[in-house]
Amino acid sequence: MRTLPDVSTVAIAVADGILHFELALAHEIFGSPAPTSVPTSVEHWYDVIVCGAGPVRADGRFLLEPDGGLDRLADADTVIVPGWADVDTAPPADLVDAVRAAHEAGARVASLCTGAFVLAAAGLLDGRRATTHWAHTEALAERYPEVEVDPDVLYVDNGSVLTSAGKAAAMDLSLHMIRLDHGSTVANTIARRLVVAPHRPGGQAQFVATPVPEQPDHPLGELLGWAAGRLDRPLTVEDLARRANMSSRHLGRHFRSVTGTTPLQWLLIQRIHRAQELLETTDDSVDAVAEATGMGTAATLRRHFNRTVGVPPDAYRRTFHRRRADGESAPDRR
Repeated sequence: MRTLPDVSTVAIAVADGILHFELALAHEIFGSPAPTSVPTSVEHWYDVIVCGAGPVRADGRFLLEPDGGLDRLADADTVIVPGWADVDTAPPADLVDAVRAAHEAGARVASLCTGAFVLAAAGLLDGRRATTHWAHTEALAERYPEVEVDPDVLYVDNGSVLTSAGKAAAMDLSLHMIRLDHGSTVANTIARRLVVAPHRPGGQAQFVATPVPEQPDHPLGELLGWAAGRLDRPLTVEDLARRANMSSRHLGRHFRSVTGTTPLQWLLIQRIHRAQELLETTDDSVDAVAEATGMGTAATLRRHFNRTVGVPPDAYRRTFHRRRADGESAPDRR
């Protein structure tokens, strides 16, 4: 029985054949210090340990000395299984057993990329929807027919069991987990620190923050921060171009290269994420949130919010608050 506020120990399970990118990604995201540039202090931040049966080689190239044995997974609050290099080879039995035991002990278990094959071997995906790298979804479905494999999403959240697609989607899932644990303000801060790619549509990726790229020497470096601080005001492409001292067409090209989207779409996503923060952290009415995010009316906010996030603002607020309340009431997280 573990409650959400107690989530702190993140154990990364490793064995020979683990992929170094996903391993390093998880360690970087959860192992970095808690952000300090947020309105309230962050309690119960993550303590990351790497667990393996002994020294392992990641990708067959990097020798890694774990912090402890696989038995320590059972004491973790969250267990992360990085990608598995050779999906045609069965993962080590001791790794599979340790991951299964950790989940039975109440840990939240997440796989990154092909780490889903380890979770499937442990039986954690039976009867559940799951995903993995698109190149291996067919193999996962064929080998484990009890798993409902979804090849089209970035990640799947089943509560105590989570799976992601490949590489960058592993970052999407990691940020999603931080959002669940600490709220969107903290997740957005971590995303800005990482200078990750903009929000990508599909599956549950709508819960991932769209960062403001931190490139002070870039022509848009100052502009994006300026615009993000004025989301409660009507802003046009011409306003942004004037501020950046460039033509609207030139601005559009720079925006596409830095953010991967258009100025107006970037503004809309920033407004949606600000609305998420307000819905999570205040009791402001939807009308007040609409005004504070530059949406104008509650009807406009509801339309764009529902289209982007997948649920209306009121439902989002209830869902988020219920997650937090459930964590405080000490439910069985399995």
